[in-house]
Amino acid sequence: MTITAVTPLAYDPTGAFVEGAGMGPKRLAALAPRLEQSRADVLADFELWRTGGQVPADRQPLEPGFVGLPEQMLEEYRQSRATSQLNQILSTARKLGSLVDRVVVLGSGGSYMAARALFESCCHPHHNELSRAERGGRPRMYFAGNNVDNDATQGLLDLLGDRPTRDVEERWGIVVISKSGETLETAVAFRQFLSVLRRACVDDMELVADLVVPITGASGRLFEMARALGCEELLPVADGVSARFAVMSAAGLLPGSLMGIDIVKLLEGAAAMNVHFREMPAGENVVLKYAGVCHLWDAVGNANVRVHSLWGNALSGVGYWYDQLVAESLGKQEQGVTPLSVINTRDLHSRGQQHQQGRRDKLITNVIVDAPRRDKLPVGSSDMDEDQLNSLADRSLGDLMNAAIAGMKQAYADERRPTADLHLPKLNEVSLGQFFQMMMLATVVEARLLGVNPYGQPGVETYKKHMNELLRES
Repeated sequence: MTITAVTPLAYDPTGAFVEGAGMGPKRLAALAPRLEQSRADVLADFELWRTGGQVPADRQPLEPGFVGLPEQMLEEYRQSRATSQLNQILSTARKLGSLVDRVVVLGSGGSYMAARALFESCCHPHHNELSRAERGGRPRMYFAGNNVDNDATQGLLDLLGDRPTRDVEERWGIVVISKSGETLETAVAFRQFLSVLRRACVDDMELVADLVVPITGASGRLFEMARALGCEELLPVADGVSARFAVMSAAGLLPGSLMGIDIVKLLEGAAAMNVHFREMPAGENVVLKYAGVCHLWDAVGNANVRVHSLWGNALSGVGYWYDQLVAESLGKQEQGVTPLSVINTRDLHSRGQQHQQGRRDKLITNVIVDAPRRDKLPVGSSDMDEDQLNSLADRSLGDLMNAAIAGMKQAYADERRPTADLHLPKLNEVSLGQFFQMMMLATVVEARLLGVNPYGQPGVETYKKHMNELLRES
């Protein structure tokens, strides 16, 4: 398969090479053989899973399906478009989007975080406040089923309502995402929202079935519920892909398509990152360099807090997604860093002091979007210059952002605090596809360096078990 050429992400770890800390380019270069071996292990795991080989006990659970998923989806789409899963996702999004003006995505953890990250990154910042025409006919998007907050749930149900209507602009639907259907937060939310939706449809179960799209496994409670409802549109959770690695599966792609995101370009960006990961040597490989710098500062530099410094509000959802990816994949066997995402310049006024002069336990990676989507907004001139800003009248908000980035980096360098920069050319589908795939690959590479299994979530499963037991006690 030919991968469309894309402008690559750029990773610059120069600021993480702190003089006197023993963390220089030579140390990263010395790690190259281990990084390349970890890459080989990741790719071997994928081939073992893909070919159905015997999985050793120390590799279980093995869920590396995300590695080849972008190429698989694109190749199937190009060879047999009509029957491909990607076409099914696009068709389902068109159908549901034509029937409703609001969609609530129900899911917990990675089952909804990727969709929310795409929504916040690619859509208008006030998408839900725009008219249907201004949204290009795309529905408003809401997210629930990730918590058990009584007032938040009732507030969204109030907004959606149960008033019967034939007007598309008053009608709403549900996308519910759960591989097994057993995650309690999502299952309870689905029951509650489905009950209200049925009232809104006056128990017209054919209409209800059209307005509900489950994304689930080939068996389990949600699968059985979907069959009972008669849902024609039922999308599978990709094989060998756990929720936090499911960005390029239906869990991320269907909500993305509903929002109007070009999911083909998202997949192409991810596929291009796969090519880069497989082919480039460690010294030129953004995935391996990123994983290597992060690992060294954790293992040698005692930086067990990893800060993603996100320069722009639109990256907020990306931060939440990355936090879960790292926490659940690496936080095992008393290992793994604590991930922390901050939005700047906002959080420089709340966390910047601590990061600059607090404990020396942090590696800060600046995630920077080089070009805004909109025309640059100048400070502007005014006949009221009491704020003394006319001297900056011709400067744009982008100029202020660049000055803040440079000023923060200089301040941290003065204090010998490690920083690195990851540049996205634009905040669009191609760059985000690269970013998501890069972070997933880097995380499993780092897990292999640590000697932990990046798949599975034994701690979370224990919490869920105890929660269910306590609720069912007499």
